[in-house]
Amino acid sequence: MDLKRSSGILLHVTSLPSPFGIGDMGPEAYEFIDFLEASAIKYWQVLPLNPTDDAYSHSPYSSYSAFAGNTLLISPEFLEKEGFINLQDFNIPEVSQQDKVNFKQVSLFKEEILEAAYHNFKRNKINLQKFKTFVKTHRDWLEDYSLFKVLHDTYNTPWFTWPVPYRDRTAEGLKQGRKEFKSAIERVKFNQFLFFSQWLPLRSYAQQNQIQIIGDIPIYVNHDSADCWTNSRYFKLNKSKFPSKISGVPPDYFSETGQLWGTPVYNWKELKANRFDWWIQRIKQNLLLFDVVRLDHFRGFSAYWEVPAGDKTAQNGKWVKAPGHDFFKTLQKEIPHMPFIAEDLGSLDQGVYDLIADFNFPGMNVLLFAFGDDKAKNPYLPFNHIPHSIVYTGTHDNNTVLGWYEGADSRTKRHLKEYTGKNITSKNVNTQLHRMALASVSKLAIIPMQDILGLGSEAVMNIPGSTKGNWTWRLTYDQLSIQKVVELKVLNELFGRG
Repeated sequence: MDLKRSSGILLHVTSLPSPFGIGDMGPEAYEFIDFLEASAIKYWQVLPLNPTDDAYSHSPYSSYSAFAGNTLLISPEFLEKEGFINLQDFNIPEVSQQDKVNFKQVSLFKEEILEAAYHNFKRNKINLQKFKTFVKTHRDWLEDYSLFKVLHDTYNTPWFTWPVPYRDRTAEGLKQGRKEFKSAIERVKFNQFLFFSQWLPLRSYAQQNQIQIIGDIPIYVNHDSADCWTNSRYFKLNKSKFPSKISGVPPDYFSETGQLWGTPVYNWKELKANRFDWWIQRIKQNLLLFDVVRLDHFRGFSAYWEVPAGDKTAQNGKWVKAPGHDFFKTLQKEIPHMPFIAEDLGSLDQGVYDLIADFNFPGMNVLLFAFGDDKAKNPYLPFNHIPHSIVYTGTHDNNTVLGWYEGADSRTKRHLKEYTGKNITSKNVNTQLHRMALASVSKLAIIPMQDILGLGSEAVMNIPGSTKGNWTWRLTYDQLSIQKVVELKVLNELFGRG
């Protein structure tokens, strides 16, 4: 991946302002691209765009599908423009102008308008040929996902508890399901058609404005997912389709018992025997949506922490080697330019460093990790950065710069003051770290929108380990001001990123 000196903003689509209670792929997304272009910013980083659900607190990192799109992001305005709905027929959620997403209310509203759009599609044959082409183009994943979604809604239980013909995907079971639920399956496909019909023009608009979109791929998928149901041989499951081994990370300085993620781990031996076909298909699907992809928990491609299923902590796990080199060699034949960012945060070993070096993937530097202990050795301090890397003030899993500073200990604050030579306060800390990121030798500097705006802990996107209040933060219309455009453009040009 060839990086040029530039900058980007981290902002998930749901965080955009909109009249409908959640950011979507409507006019405001295009206006945000205009904002980026006017600010001399070249990258827009988003979180995964896969379907979210109440079962997972609407986390974009927990989904029923690694291929499908999140229908909550479909723009009602563009549905109306296409002739699928008339917005005057619906009651728009009263909380639509607030700065937090109410997922329950939004989900009910979007379900209502998508139901109406489908009925109008059936009645008036709107874009019928385009729909048929979409279904044919995406059949490799769409057929299974649409049946999975309908069965999941019908039984309202995880797939591994379904009747055996469905659970085990017998030929007769699949045939029966597709026949019995034909209409409901078509509606799922139609909703996916709407998602892709709105996202791909948005990506094209970004490209026209020299903006590249960075997406994100979680390394694991949920046990209760269309991916695990369809490709069970690629996961370590027992005969009853329950995991025999699950994912996590070992005990460390932050947790005496480690982290137990609970998703099934991959059967890499079986994946390798089939030339990693599922993973390659997944990567290609993401490159249909994004220009660049961040590979989350990259160290899992080198070795992963495997815990016996049923354990309550991650303490009894072990490191298991993964065929990362073989995988990326195979992938490189399909995608020679390899536009991937390695999420290389946390405790790493030489095998991970070697894998990153072998394929020249840019890694990540997070400034919120730079201050405090081990002053000279800390790899996240700017003088330890290397050009072929990406520097962040923080990520979606961190506090904002202001929230971090207000909770920092005296040693961290003193180190920051000594490093910058400035009197750091709550009023200027976000600006100072923004400038520090832009001044870094790292070719690409990405700043969360919350840090550009100087917001505090109330604007955190996600608190790892918690399940309430995450993924809900949104921009308000007045925060994307002309003054902010001027400030950002001046900074980007000052630090050679314009």
